[in-house]
Amino acid sequence: MTFEDSEAFARGLDAADLLARFRDAFHLPPGPVGRPCLYLAGNSLGLQPRRARLYVEEALDAWARLGVEGHHHGAAPWLPYHELLTASTARLVGALPEEVVVMNTLTVNLHLMMVSFYRPTHERFRILMESDPFPSDRYAVASQVRFHGYAPGETVVELRPRPGEDTLRPEDLLAAIAREGRQLALVLLGNVNYLTGQAFDIRAVTEAAHAVGARVGFDLAHGAGNLRLRLHDDGPDFAVWCSYKFLNGGPGSLGGVFVHARHAADRSLHRFAGWWGHDKATRFEMPAAFRPLPGAEGWQLSNPPILQLAALRASMELFAEAGMAALVEKRDLLTGYLEFLLSRLPADRLRVITPRDPKQRGAQLSLRVQDARGLVQRLSQAGVMVDFRAPDIVRAAPVPLYNSFMDVWRFASVLRAHVSA
Repeated sequence: MTFEDSEAFARGLDAADLLARFRDAFHLPPGPVGRPCLYLAGNSLGLQPRRARLYVEEALDAWARLGVEGHHHGAAPWLPYHELLTASTARLVGALPEEVVVMNTLTVNLHLMMVSFYRPTHERFRILMESDPFPSDRYAVASQVRFHGYAPGETVVELRPRPGEDTLRPEDLLAAIAREGRQLALVLLGNVNYLTGQAFDIRAVTEAAHAVGARVGFDLAHGAGNLRLRLHDDGPDFAVWCSYKFLNGGPGSLGGVFVHARHAADRSLHRFAGWWGHDKATRFEMPAAFRPLPGAEGWQLSNPPILQLAALRASMELFAEAGMAALVEKRDLLTGYLEFLLSRLPADRLRVITPRDPKQRGAQLSLRVQDARGLVQRLSQAGVMVDFRAPDIVRAAPVPLYNSFMDVWRFASVLRAHVSA
């Protein structure tokens, strides 16, 4: 498509957008001039679905009316409540239903997965990551390494872009996996890097890691609900994600876990156990010995918080209704239009560092900007919400479920006024 920098062109794209109706399914924060703010921060916290209040109040009402009986009775009994999200979660990440479960939070789930899939030996102990992972991943990995008696500085291999470049070349990532070879125990990547917005090829990384005998896992915090994922077919051993960013589950919402089906019944895997991961048929008999459920549910620890599940359920229904194929198509058009508009701004004041190839990114463009902190503050005063990362990066995420092409055009127009000043 040939883009144009005009309000009429942006309005025309919105008029043709088959997903435009989903914008009304969300609460848009108010702006300073009597209209909604321009919200491009869904990669930090997604907006609230209007239906979330209905489902949360439904659960609160059941608690008020039924007390403990709400576990078994009411419109949506709590005992199997997490199963209401299983089918939509599986579709979202391209998995079998038994390969996914919604539980805990992202870093808790990462620790649980590393208990099972990071089993270092004297010969094979290293972990390969990108150089700028989300800090919580770095902290979790370092603590796991120390737990096993190794030094993070000698064990964790962080890949950096080539000098003068902002993102990793895919061939350099694959070469590093081959180079580490027999010493490599685990490859752990954010499948979309939170800082640069670069997306990695899950299948290529998985095949390379498995070829040298390593396990592979992905942090999908910026991938779930953003990319078209095919986890079962691509074959990583595990993946974890949060649901408060692109999945709009609310602040601090529950995370998700994928464990590939080939591990479903492998009881030799070490794991930390809890009663909610025990066989459902005998769970309430309170047996002394733990008998894990097959599949991802077997990694559950405790019964999940129903109010958080209720809020997330509202968003997952919208994803199921829209479909990831249509969302990805709009995402690429939105992000491509934003990239076009940004290319018309002064290059000495602003530079996009996210890959230009749509296959290597999602709904986020990261910009290196002079006085980035001050710029984000000025944009906020103008009713524009984006994200600042020290020292000089501004992240903008046009989310296809609720952002419009006019949002993108307005953002570029406001940004032009501030970076050209």
